[in-house]
Amino acid sequence: MNKKKKGKKKKLKKILKKKREKIELKKKITPGGFKPNDEKVKIKKIKKQPSEKKIYNIKDYIVYPKHGVGKIVAVEKAKIGDIDISFYKIFIEKEKITLSIPLNQQSFLRPVSSINQINKTISILKNKPKIKKTMWSRRAQEYEQKINSGKIYELAEVVRDLNNKTDVAVEQSYSERQLFEKAYNRLKSEVEVVLGDKAQQKMDKALRREEERSI
Repeated sequence: MNKKKKGKKKKLKKILKKKREKIELKKKITPGGFKPNDEKVKIKKIKKQPSEKKIYNIKDYIVYPKHGVGKIVAVEKAKIGDIDISFYKIFIEKEKITLSIPLNQQSFLRPVSSINQINKTISILKNKPKIKKTMWSRRAQEYEQKINSGKIYELAEVVRDLNNKTDVAVEQSYSERQLFEKAYNRLKSEVEVVLGDKAQQKMDKALRREEERSI
């Protein structure tokens, strides 16, 4: 009896072992019938197309984020130690200052907006103001960041949101008026480069400031 029991146990062990092997094999094989480790597909990363550095010429208008529109008046060279450095001399008309920007730092500069970008900027001015319900100090900080971002759409948003001519009943604080004037004049200086003398008229019409003047 003992020998028969031992024989049965061995058979059961063999059957269970085969079942376990089949289960493990099914786990390793994918629904398509291939083992995951059989073929590995290599995915190549798409490299970004190298962008050429913009080269500005004398008399070109550019935008420097912290100062606004400037004009390149010269391209000069200087030697610092053993290193020759080329740099732009940029005159900021509004502030009456001249900046020296090394050519290897020209990523801080951008070309003046195109006519299409100016038209989109004007359309932003026509929209309703979007004023957050937060403390003025927090909003003022955000406005300053947008003004100094160098991005014309963000600058237009500040002008739109701080424009008080659409609601005379609301009285602005001194700091609000100061920020508005800063953003308005900086935006106007860039729009003038593209639209000329019509710049202020276009902006004021979009902001409905002309209506206020005629009353």
